[in-house]
Amino acid sequence: MAFSCMYSAVGDTCVAMNEWAQHPAYKTALDDILPCLDNTTAQETKRVAETVTSQLATVVNSVIANVTNIDFPPEAAPLYFNQSGPLMPYLCNPYNAADLTDRKCADGEVEMSTATEAWKKYVCEVSASGICKTPGRLTPAIYSQMTSAIDVTYGLYRFSPFLLSLGDCSFVRDTFTGIHTNNCPGLRLYTRWVYIGLVLVSVALMLSLIFWIIYARERRHHVYTKKMAAGF
Repeated sequence: MAFSCMYSAVGDTCVAMNEWAQHPAYKTALDDILPCLDNTTAQETKRVAETVTSQLATVVNSVIANVTNIDFPPEAAPLYFNQSGPLMPYLCNPYNAADLTDRKCADGEVEMSTATEAWKKYVCEVSASGICKTPGRLTPAIYSQMTSAIDVTYGLYRFSPFLLSLGDCSFVRDTFTGIHTNNCPGLRLYTRWVYIGLVLVSVALMLSLIFWIIYARERRHHVYTKKMAAGF
């Protein structure tokens, strides 16, 4: 009985997962367990994440263009810290600022995943007053601030799609579809085999019990007959 319930539960679970994955607009029992963002909210969240990513990249590039890559005279302090040497490459903005569509990196730009390592060679050694005493475009303090901005920007760019897929349940939906396609058929088959095997074992035990009762009865009858024959 318990296994029959489990067999039914397996089938019902597979059906429920498939229905929920294939018909997201339908009201199902899984909606109460997996609250998901509606499409409008999900798209707005995506737009905000892309906007912030693009704006942070723009701010970083503004610092490169207007501060680190300009050889200011000493009287231009605090913008002057004796910048010198090869110019720093710009950060690749993954989105077009106008419409937030995907953008390919231009020649000479560095990607977010490698920017901190690429910029490390532009860091100079500084004096006690914070002025570069070796060739370079970045002081350690400015480099630290820029890498912090890159970490935030890259984190948004790299992980917001995955987090959004969790929020709108598309990740769960894809997982359920994969389970239904790849695992449910075999699970039903193997469960059915186990169920049939248990039924056969139960029948065999029942027949064994019946045969044992018949054997014991016949043996008692045989012993009784022998005693009766010996008495005569």
